[in-house]
Amino acid sequence: MRLWLAFLLSAVTAAADTVEAFGFRWTVQNAADWAVEGGMLRLLVPGEPPPGLPRRPQKYALAETAPFRKVTLEAEVRRNGRSLVLIYAWQDEAHFNYAHISSDPAEKVHVHNGMFHVFGGERVRISPLDGPPSLPTRDWTPVRLIFDGDSGRCIVEVNGRRNPSLEAVDLSLRYGRVGLGSFDETGDFRNVRIRGQTRQPSGIGRR
Repeated sequence: MRLWLAFLLSAVTAAADTVEAFGFRWTVQNAADWAVEGGMLRLLVPGEPPPGLPRRPQKYALAETAPFRKVTLEAEVRRNGRSLVLIYAWQDEAHFNYAHISSDPAEKVHVHNGMFHVFGGERVRISPLDGPPSLPTRDWTPVRLIFDGDSGRCIVEVNGRRNPSLEAVDLSLRYGRVGLGSFDETGDFRNVRIRGQTRQPSGIGRR
């Protein structure tokens, strides 16, 4: 079974496409699932983890850059369902962190509106359950993710405000790439900016 899952994951990676937006090239599973129009990057097709695989985000656009040790990702986002995700510290399909920004309060839906860690298996929450929903409306909303691999700390500001649900420290993934997407819904992104300090990896989670 493990060999089959590994093969399936490698097949997904090999089949990846790219799209171009905001001055970057982005790796995606299937370019037809995305549209670049009117200054927006739009995720058109929701995704669910394939049966038998761990539950973690599948539909995201990953900026083709060197891995960031420190990075700030800014964007305006608009959800079509209840939530969107911001990927950070991505090292491969099974090792990354992400912020889940949602219309649900974390205290009510523990797998929403928080920071999550993926390390070879299913996502695990690594942030508190305190705080309000991050995306109460479907209006365009400014978000900013700030990651510091030296301390392992990541915070996400929404509308210029911090939220306890969107703050976490992880010392196992201290650098990586960033991305945009959704766990199992669709949404739009615009005015995306990425800046930071990069480093070349020497192995998962190593300094």
